[in-house]
Amino acid sequence: MSDTRRRVKVYTLNEERQWEDRGTGHVCSRLTRCVCSSAGSLLLESKINPDTAYQKQQDTLIVWSEAENYDLALSFQEKAGCDEIWEKICQVQGKDPSVEITQDPGDESEEERLEDMLESGHPLELPPCEPGCLEELEELVMSVLPSPVRREKLALALLSSGYIRKLLQLFRTIEEEGDRRGLQQLHQIVRGLLLLNKATLLEVMFSDDCIMDVVGCLEYEPALLQPKSHRQFLTETARFREVIPIRDSELRQKIHQTYRVQYIQDIILPTHSVLEDNFLSTLSSFIFFNKVEIVSMLQEDEKFLTEVFAQLTDEATEDSKRRELVNFFKEFCAFSQTLQPQNRDAFFKTLANLGILPALEIVMGMEDEQVKSAAMDIFSYLVEFSPSVVREFIMQEPQQADDDVLLINVVIKQMICDSDPELGGAVQLMGLLRTLMDPENMLAPASKAEKSEFLSFFYKYCMHVLTAPLLVLDPNPLSDLSGSVKTSSLSVCCVSDNFQTAQLLALILELLTFCVEHHTYHIKSYIMTRDLLRRVLTLMNSRHSFLALCALRFMRRIIGLKDEYYNRYIVKGNLFEPVINALLDNGTRYNLLNSAIIELFEFIRVEDIRSLIAHIVDNFSTALESIEYVQTFKGLKGRYEQEKQRQSRGFSRYRRDGRSFQEDEDTWLNEDEEDEGVTDKSKSDYGTFMESEKAANTANGSKPPSSASSSRAAAPPSGQTARVRHAPYIHSHACISVPLNHSCVHILV
Repeated sequence: MSDTRRRVKVYTLNEERQWEDRGTGHVCSRLTRCVCSSAGSLLLESKINPDTAYQKQQDTLIVWSEAENYDLALSFQEKAGCDEIWEKICQVQGKDPSVEITQDPGDESEEERLEDMLESGHPLELPPCEPGCLEELEELVMSVLPSPVRREKLALALLSSGYIRKLLQLFRTIEEEGDRRGLQQLHQIVRGLLLLNKATLLEVMFSDDCIMDVVGCLEYEPALLQPKSHRQFLTETARFREVIPIRDSELRQKIHQTYRVQYIQDIILPTHSVLEDNFLSTLSSFIFFNKVEIVSMLQEDEKFLTEVFAQLTDEATEDSKRRELVNFFKEFCAFSQTLQPQNRDAFFKTLANLGILPALEIVMGMEDEQVKSAAMDIFSYLVEFSPSVVREFIMQEPQQADDDVLLINVVIKQMICDSDPELGGAVQLMGLLRTLMDPENMLAPASKAEKSEFLSFFYKYCMHVLTAPLLVLDPNPLSDLSGSVKTSSLSVCCVSDNFQTAQLLALILELLTFCVEHHTYHIKSYIMTRDLLRRVLTLMNSRHSFLALCALRFMRRIIGLKDEYYNRYIVKGNLFEPVINALLDNGTRYNLLNSAIIELFEFIRVEDIRSLIAHIVDNFSTALESIEYVQTFKGLKGRYEQEKQRQSRGFSRYRRDGRSFQEDEDTWLNEDEEDEGVTDKSKSDYGTFMESEKAANTANGSKPPSSASSSRAAAPPSGQTARVRHAPYIHSHACISVPLNHSCVHILV
């Protein structure tokens, strides 16, 4: 059986001044070193430096700094173990184990060091605890703050004489008398006592019989004309609600204390400087370790969580009661972040086993927006903890006649129906969906089946819910395959002109673009069977430029894969037409849409995607020949002519067997499923070429199109070309349909 006296948790202080758990192990001292190990692995090995300042807090904590911004803490399970290691540290440094700090961590002047040496043998004398001596006490408290040794001596004097309780009793007397000057002096004194940064003082000041008087003293800030009403808020406004009766009185007291101390830190004592932040580090540690204790004590109560879940999932539970239960779990999950990793894993597994995910399905369906928000926060904690656990639950849900009852579909609907004008909740949920759908966290060999099964499940039962706002868009093309262009503009669902809806569609397109990059087989099948790209491209005519760019980005990712099945789908559907219409309708305006469209065609030219080049030149060369401020479209035509010459010499790369395109497509759809990884075929010589192209165009004195508005693209002066570069965002005007006279579409097979 291991020695529990030496069982410790190791903590480090991060840049946000928050303690991070580094693990649990057993500590021992070897000569002048402190070693902490767990299951044979080393957690910490630290040399006991004679010049390092070690501080003992709350009987079970030892805190010190090993570098300028590297603070460490050992939290012992038992006081005896802490005392044993503390004695060893004091022995190495030649200090009395009764002190709470072994060294002066600051750089004192020689005068201060001499003063400390002269005073070291004399106890600090406190003035009498009387109204007439408050000014003297205030000066004493403020004078010791620069010196850790004098702060230590003052703390010992305050504790040994029970001075703090006498001082708080004096506060009650002065408040009854209405002595404003005395109350302001007490504010400064109590604030100074907090800045002493002594855990032993905090334990007394935050005890049940003292903490409200401490809050009372802090109400009388000298800079304020009227005192604050912090005590009234804590006793009358802030109410402690027990969703399930807490039988452990110690736990109840710890919860009350933590809330009040957190209120003091966040509301009463906002940090005004880095100096004060360092002085109040012990206060932050006090709150942190209190939260650790609360979570641990709740977990140890076997009946508590079971009873909470029983009421949460009981259909007879009133909505108001269920709201309180959900808010409790949200706060409980937030507190759990203070646990060490293995304990946090056990905590979330316990929640999953008790049925937190089915419970979330119930509360997400409630009309209360506050409850929905809290439920989504809990769901976020679970997804961040383990996406695999959430995916496993989703796939194990019973298949109902209505897919809408599935948890993941409830989440998607919550994202789509977010009432927040800024779509804050929708953005959060989109990130969670992306995490669940990311093959990167399904890379372990044991997860191969999970990846295949989950993606198949998602595309079968959930993808239609995610794409519903896109599927309502008019899928009819602008032109038929004979090449005659209709003169009517794109038919876009009227709701897409609403800014909030446009933002939602942009979020959905961002997620679908992620799927194109990572879900090769499933998304390809879905796009082709639902003709999804055609519907997405109707958004090229949106008055919201960011939405048109999202639609274009979706197509760009598809073309970037250089997948011939995608290319044939685009050619067969004549899907370049809305893109070219958008380019022409943008006119001579030099904006991001113009640059992005030209970059798309430049990529096709540089990568020599011949099936697309042939389609573009055969069908749109007449409409594009007036665009001369870049050489992209002339280059496409040049590539096309070169290929025709090769064909005439019998070297065409387009020779294929006698299978039709439809037969080819059917064959592909019957193939075995591909691995769902990123297919990055676009990173060949394209980026290098674009850099050299920029340099060449700069040397030639290229000019962009003018900023004047026009419904057609106009060419710059003769002999001048322009390089493609991203321009500042400029709103585009409403699109104008432009008839195009071109020949029939040619599909090369």
